[in-house]
Amino acid sequence: MSITIDKDPDSAVLPERIKRFPFPFSSDSYRYSANVEPAHKTVPTEAGAWGAGLIDIDENYLQELAERDGILARDPSRMQVLPHMGPAVWDAITALLPVMAEENPSIMSFHREGNTCRWRNTLQDLDVEFTVGDDDSLPMGPLRFLGSQIQDDIVLLDIREDTMWLDAGLVTFAADWSFGFDVGMNFLEIHGPVPRVKEERIVSRAHQFLMRLQPGEQYRRTNWTMTVGQRLDTSTETYPEWGPDRATIADDPDLPNKLHLRVEVQHLIRLPHTGVLLFLVRSYLLPLADIARVPAWRETFGHVLAELPEDMAEYKGIIRYRKAASDWLLAR
Repeated sequence: MSITIDKDPDSAVLPERIKRFPFPFSSDSYRYSANVEPAHKTVPTEAGAWGAGLIDIDENYLQELAERDGILARDPSRMQVLPHMGPAVWDAITALLPVMAEENPSIMSFHREGNTCRWRNTLQDLDVEFTVGDDDSLPMGPLRFLGSQIQDDIVLLDIREDTMWLDAGLVTFAADWSFGFDVGMNFLEIHGPVPRVKEERIVSRAHQFLMRLQPGEQYRRTNWTMTVGQRLDTSTETYPEWGPDRATIADDPDLPNKLHLRVEVQHLIRLPHTGVLLFLVRSYLLPLADIARVPAWRETFGHVLAELPEDMAEYKGIIRYRKAASDWLLAR
């Protein structure tokens, strides 16, 4: 059975940032759930569609990668690889680059003979040869190289002792958490602070699902919060730079342009050779002013914010301004 979504009559003139935005809500209320589905599945929305590819490359590609460079220069701890995780990083590179070349043949190509690889990225005027397994063949190192090619944050979870351990990653765009603090922790420890997940067994069910993934399998889910300003780096380390804005945005007359819905598209991939779980997190920001250009989104998000339980609003850090945001959306 096919499902037809009624689009706004003006959707054809919407900018790409709205057409491609992964709007995460399908009803007027939100509760935590695993919401896992197969990757590479196009999701139609009232404005357009998203999700056809594994690695999304958009108009912000060079800007976001430059921002990542600056963050890593200021804080190298945002990238860490425990000694036993080197093979998993190479597994991730050889799994992702061919997919990127296949999805973007006009701007990228990948060729491999044995362990010798050649990667071209015309967006960066890059043409590089490297040897799989030889860290010195990539001057910046393999994980840093991968992080220079994709906008996603990268987390690698080793699987041992019947659980998953965060043992490597490159995370420059964390949403109110600290990658450096979580390195070396297991999956259940990392998600311990999230409200309701223990009572509703959401994390334990997600843990069981991920542990059962077979090598090569790819799934995805979405998560959301809100961010003041066009700021991707809202990590715990930079809280003094962005935290105070939460207290003042509700009274700011420019709230619709400054307050953003932040959506993460999280890909979950069991790497084919090492069996390590690759967790990719791509973050998107869209201001309320743009949300309101799609009437169905404006109404749905307004109701979600109004109905969201207090403990969830507190955990997401939106409790001080969610009413102002909801009132603006629903009054349009």
